[in-house]
Amino acid sequence: MSDRAIIQQVLAGDVEAFAQIVDRHYARCARIALRIVGNREDAEEAIQDAFLRAFKALDNYEDQERFSAWLTRILVNQCRTVLARSKRRDAVFLDLDVRQLDFAVDAEDGEGGGPWPELERMLERLPADQREAIVLKYADDLTYQEMSRITGAGESALKMRVQRAFARLRALLKEASNV
Repeated sequence: MSDRAIIQQVLAGDVEAFAQIVDRHYARCARIALRIVGNREDAEEAIQDAFLRAFKALDNYEDQERFSAWLTRILVNQCRTVLARSKRRDAVFLDLDVRQLDFAVDAEDGEGGGPWPELERMLERLPADQREAIVLKYADDLTYQEMSRITGAGESALKMRVQRAFARLRALLKEASNV
């Protein structure tokens, strides 16, 4: 059943059907939130708040955009709220280059169990806006246009954030290899 059909069920009064939406999108949301906020507890808080807000706002959902993009926008905003609340601006995401991101996105434990655990520690040093851009671009495979709708930032600003994140990560990796 499509997201659209499930949403119609929920709006028609079958609120239990929303559990299908949660089941379908939870794993992707968990990967994104964990990599933006940096720890499971804060990620879980952001995810729960995002699904609750999405449920309450379903009647405002405009069918012309992908539901997953709409939900991601809500999730990213909740991650920002969690980070602001905990005053933790520098969390985690794993990256070296695009080819290596695949294993990071698919890593089940999300705790640096992949082949480069030192990268997890380096990513704690990325600014939140750069980490967020990398997550949306590579973990959620969004276009810059979709990212712009989600974050409210311009496409050129997002491209620059991704570019700066890669440059910072390269510098950190080089620094670590010289130690």
